[in-house]
Amino acid sequence: MSNGNQKLINFLNQELSNFNVMYVKLHRYHWFVQGHHFFGLHALFEDLYKEFATDLDAIAERVLAIGGKPLATMSKYLEECTLKEAQADDKESEIMSQLHEDYNQLIKEIKETGLPLAKELEDETTVDFLIQLLAKFEKHVWMLRSFLAYE
Repeated sequence: MSNGNQKLINFLNQELSNFNVMYVKLHRYHWFVQGHHFFGLHALFEDLYKEFATDLDAIAERVLAIGGKPLATMSKYLEECTLKEAQADDKESEIMSQLHEDYNQLIKEIKETGLPLAKELEDETTVDFLIQLLAKFEKHVWMLRSFLAYE
């Protein structure tokens, strides 16, 4: 396995870790959200954690497809992630601001690290996969930004 391939595997494992943190974080928000937008946000967070469940499985399978081993323990996820776990029972606007930050961080990591690594290896399948994630995340950022504009 080339050094570049290992770097891409490491990046994908970092994102797998981030996706698992987001999966747990979104469950927390789903369970604890309060306020005027409870019903809409409760449903939104469920949609988002289901999306992360699908995507984290796809990341793990991509790691396997390119010859790596996906991380598969909570302790490794917490070691490797770059996102922070939810720490408190945040207010609605704090939750939405944190999600806005988290999605922007995922976008930044994919654009600055993941895509260049995959392009360097001419791994078009991973490039395509990461671009699909970017499209979803950029849409979420727009919607979160729109929600926050009225807070």
